[in-house]
Amino acid sequence: MTRALRRRARRTHSVRLLRIGILVAIVIGLATSIFAWQQVQLEREIDLEDITRRAQAMVRQRSAQVLTALAAEDDTAQALLAGEVIGYRRLLGYAVFRPDGRRLAIGRGLLDLDAPVERVAADAVLAASEVTLLTHASGMLVHALAQPLPAHGQPQGVLVVVHDVSYLDERVAARLAQYAFWTLTVTLLAVALIVMANWIAYERPLSKLAEWMRRLRVDNAPDLPPAGLLSGNLHRESNELAASLRAARSSSLSLSAAMTHQEQVWTADRLRAHALAALADAQLVVVSNREPYMHQWRDGKPQVIVPAGGLVTALDPILQSCGGTWIAHGAGDADRAAADAHGRLTVPLAQPRYTLQRVWLSRAEEQGYYYGFANEGLWPLCHLAHERPVFRSDDWQHYQTANRRFADAVLNEIGSRPAVVVVQDYQLALVPRLLKEARPDLCVGMFWHIPWPNSDAFRICPWGAQILDGMLGADLLGFHLQQYCNNFLDTVDRILESRLDWDHCAIDRCGKRSQVRPFPISVQPWSERNVPLGSALEQRIAELRKQHQLGDCIVTVGVDRVDYTKGLPERFRAIARLLEKYPESKGRFVHIALGAPSRTHIPRYRAHMDKLEALADEINWAHRTDSWQPIHFLVAHHDPATVHAFMAMARVCIVSSLHDGMNLVAKEYVMAQHTGDGVLVLSGFAGAAGELPDALIINPYDTEQFADAMHSALTMPTDACRARMQRMRQQVEEHNIYRWAAALLAGLAEASTDVRGRLN
Repeated sequence: MTRALRRRARRTHSVRLLRIGILVAIVIGLATSIFAWQQVQLEREIDLEDITRRAQAMVRQRSAQVLTALAAEDDTAQALLAGEVIGYRRLLGYAVFRPDGRRLAIGRGLLDLDAPVERVAADAVLAASEVTLLTHASGMLVHALAQPLPAHGQPQGVLVVVHDVSYLDERVAARLAQYAFWTLTVTLLAVALIVMANWIAYERPLSKLAEWMRRLRVDNAPDLPPAGLLSGNLHRESNELAASLRAARSSSLSLSAAMTHQEQVWTADRLRAHALAALADAQLVVVSNREPYMHQWRDGKPQVIVPAGGLVTALDPILQSCGGTWIAHGAGDADRAAADAHGRLTVPLAQPRYTLQRVWLSRAEEQGYYYGFANEGLWPLCHLAHERPVFRSDDWQHYQTANRRFADAVLNEIGSRPAVVVVQDYQLALVPRLLKEARPDLCVGMFWHIPWPNSDAFRICPWGAQILDGMLGADLLGFHLQQYCNNFLDTVDRILESRLDWDHCAIDRCGKRSQVRPFPISVQPWSERNVPLGSALEQRIAELRKQHQLGDCIVTVGVDRVDYTKGLPERFRAIARLLEKYPESKGRFVHIALGAPSRTHIPRYRAHMDKLEALADEINWAHRTDSWQPIHFLVAHHDPATVHAFMAMARVCIVSSLHDGMNLVAKEYVMAQHTGDGVLVLSGFAGAAGELPDALIINPYDTEQFADAMHSALTMPTDACRARMQRMRQQVEEHNIYRWAAALLAGLAEASTDVRGRLN
């Protein structure tokens, strides 16, 4: 279930709970309101009875005087009653009537109340008994009591006592307001208690159970189910489910370990046969920004350069083995001259194996799409290496345009033929969706070569939803590590409306399913590359030692693009600390830093290069002798033969990445150690650290630990070095680039079957 669906489920549950609360509130409110209304009416009746009793008492007090007046003539009677009919306070006054209805006297307070007073008096005469009347008149609530006054058994007249009882309405309103307040208070308290009881007894234990199940699924958490579940059966069944899952994982690992080393090793021929079966009649198309072979003008002639980076290192041998087409940006200044009119050429030039189709971009497009959005925005965002991402709307427009350009190039290349398209890396995140919209029958895969950040970090990108939607056009999405897969799934869960299938690591969105899988990328054996081996390698090593005046020093090597994620300043500072802490190391070793210039159009990269050169000079100046300096910072596009020779001669290889998807330099060094005497010092923040535990794993930010690890590498006994290197070499040989490609193609073949099934 995706996070969006979980939010929807929580909202549904909240709505259901709210409805129950409202129902309870209505019931409590109705019951309390009925009780309050009855109580108010009872109090009103008591008040009216009290007024009636007061009126009756006043009648008894005045009856003797009124009877005396009634026995006299009218003029005399009115004179006698003149002082007795005046009202006070709530008593509005008295009125006296003859038996025939003639009014004998009336108080001044009753002058506006003729009608109700005369009516109640007439009713009393007819009834020959006491009559009360409660009515509204002259803007007030009036209570009138009429009492016939008999003498010698005969009615002599009627005495009417009238009170203003408007205060009763005011008292009723006040009581109703008071009861309404308490009704609301009791209702809200009841609803709050219901919600709290639900959270304590239901929501909290189930949330803990869900979090435990997530950690069990993702991290294989060893702890037991949380306490406090709704029932003992739920706790017991959860524990048994965890045990079954752990047992299944253990069986899978045991089965993999039982395979022989020979069965694990993939070769180019084995991959070729596998690719033919996996691709069937479809052609293989690889799409990337970086091209595998670049042409630069040198002395008026186009010269071939192999760009640095893991992408080219990994994919070129696959295309050479399987054939197909590689579509990439033609970034070299001599690329147009070396290609045909359509931007095509076959590569490698010495022994052509596949087609390179170059895509042309304007300077503005390249600046905005590649240097701007991709490398000033997405690159630091994904690497979390303390560099603030920069996102500009103009760069985003160029990014969209360039992605459209690459997608059009793919569609033009394949025409109407079936194809399996593998899109590479963060520069082309929108291409999968563009391809699928044009050709739903295509099988599209995408491999993300850099880390995928956590969901909170990715939300920094203003166009994150569009990036994710573009990627989910792919039928298969590959990352180096399961951790990156989990981060991606969680990011989609938080940002897009979709349904996640965690059990199968898949995402369903808008009727389309995308598989998400870890494919730890690897390297090709050096023996299959055009590099010197045997005696030729020894000769090349001797030449390099002489060229750089290395003498008999132990060589440590680092091979990196000059990028702020590679941890070069941290490495240089650790070397300086090593020389300070272990002064006997001076003159015994030298560090060769092979730096490939990268993205020099971006100011922060130029500043980083200047900073590194200044730092290397500072350290060399502090520790150098007449014939020795600790750091040789060699900035150039080094050819594979030179890189291999330095790796082969180096006793120690240092990979100090601050954050790296995999880092193939570590694996290339392992494969270059033919004698097995080398030691790998490897950052724990590189993806390779999970596959090469026999390396000396370091935190590049910890200068003391870093320096100690280098000292351990320089002084480690040969037997220990060989034991570690043998285990790492077996790991890399069994999980080489051909096995990576085979797993990726198998995943694509499965996805292609799903695509055909959906279309049919």
